[in-house]
Amino acid sequence: MELLKDILRLMRWSNLLFLAALVWLMEKWVAVPLLDKAAFGEQMPWYVLLLLMAAIVFIAAGGYVINDYFDVKIDRINRPDEVIVTRTISKPAAMRLSITLSGIGIACGLACAAILHSSLTLWIIFLIVPGLLWFYSSSYKRLFMVGNLIIALLAALPPILVALTNIACLNARYAGLMPYLTLPHDLLAWLGGFALFAFLLTWIREIVKDMQDQMGDRELECHSMPVVWGDTWTKVFVTCLIVLTLAIIGHLWYHVLPFPISWTSLSTRYIALGVVIPLLSVIGLLWAAKIPSDYKTCQQVVKLTMLLGMLYSIVIVRGL
Repeated sequence: MELLKDILRLMRWSNLLFLAALVWLMEKWVAVPLLDKAAFGEQMPWYVLLLLMAAIVFIAAGGYVINDYFDVKIDRINRPDEVIVTRTISKPAAMRLSITLSGIGIACGLACAAILHSSLTLWIIFLIVPGLLWFYSSSYKRLFMVGNLIIALLAALPPILVALTNIACLNARYAGLMPYLTLPHDLLAWLGGFALFAFLLTWIREIVKDMQDQMGDRELECHSMPVVWGDTWTKVFVTCLIVLTLAIIGHLWYHVLPFPISWTSLSTRYIALGVVIPLLSVIGLLWAAKIPSDYKTCQQVVKLTMLLGMLYSIVIVRGL
C-alpha cells in the first residue's frame, strides 16, 4: 500500500486529475457550445475523448516520473523529505515506470489520431511531447529560461489538442465544407485563449518555483533565472509577466468577451474575484517572499488562479 502511495505521488496524481478535468471542461463547456451554436452538435465521440484524456494524462505521468529520476540530487537539497526515487523506488524501476506510462500515452494518442484519420499535426504532437519531456528533465531545464518555456508551452497543449481533435472530427464528416466554415477558427480562438492563459500562468509559476528551489540549483550549477539574475530582477520579470497577463485579460474583457462590463454581470465578478485579485495578490506575496516556504505559498496561489481561470469556461458558455 505504501509503495502504491509513493507511485501515485511520483506521478503527481492531483495534477493528473486536473489535466483530465481540464480536457473535459474544454470539450464540454467550450467546444460543444461552439459546435451547438453553429448547428453542428457535438462531434467528438466519447471514446475519442477518453483516448485524448488518457494520452495527455499518461504522457504527463511519464514526464513527472522521469523528472524526479533526473532530479534526485537537486531534490535531496531542496526537499529531502519528499524524495521518492532511490528511497522507496529504485532508479531502474522509475525509468521502467516512466517508459511504460509514456508508451501507453503515445499509444492512446496515436489511436486517437488514427481513428480520426487526422492530419500529421496530432501524430507529430503525440510523438514529440514525450521526447521533449525527457530532454527537458535531462538537460533543458538547466538552461536559462528554456526549461520554463517548454513546460509553459506543454501546459498550453490540452486546450489546443481539444480544438485540433474537434477540427479533425469536423474534417472527417464535412471535408467539402471546411474551406467555408468559420467554426475551426472559432474553436482555435476560444480554446487558444485558455491555452494562452495556461501558458502565462505556468510560466509565472515555473519561475516562482525556481526561486523556491534556487539553493539546489546553485549547488548543481543550474542556470535558472534566480541563479543568473538574482532575486530582485527575477521578481521584476515575474511582475511584468503578471501585468502582461492582466493587460491581455483586460483587452479580452473589453473587446472580445460577449458580456456587459458591469458588476451585475457574473463574468465581471468572476474575472475580478477569481483571476484579477488573486494575480495582484501574487505580486504582493512575491515581493514579500524571503524563504522557500514563502515562494511555495506564492506558487500555490498561482496554481489556484490557473484553476479558477479554467473554470471560467463554465461561465462563458452562457454567452456563446
